[in-house]
Amino acid sequence: MNSLSPGEIQAMTKKWQDWSGGIAAQGKMGNAGIRLAQEGKVLKAGGVVTDGPFVEIREMLASFIVVKADSLEEATTLAHGCPVLDSNGSVEIRPVYKP
Repeated sequence: MNSLSPGEIQAMTKKWQDWSGGIAAQGKMGNAGIRLAQEGKVLKAGGVVTDGPFVEIREMLASFIVVKADSLEEATTLAHGCPVLDSNGSVEIRPVYKP
């Protein structure tokens, strides 16, 4: 995203706003997750704390949203308009963990 011009960034931002706004307008927005920073810490069993997280592959989690869907299929349908797909990205669709 660093190689985009200010106009391209503005256009991409509008696509994201339109897409997430459409989900919200349907009453399906559960939580608009904020963008996550690249830096952080990893806590492992036994209390070991390391720098990270470090992704072993080229992909990284840029942001997330939680949608209200009755099924994984409905959530997948909502994901189809995600602007990240325009730049050859991917969308992970997962249910929220409930113990």
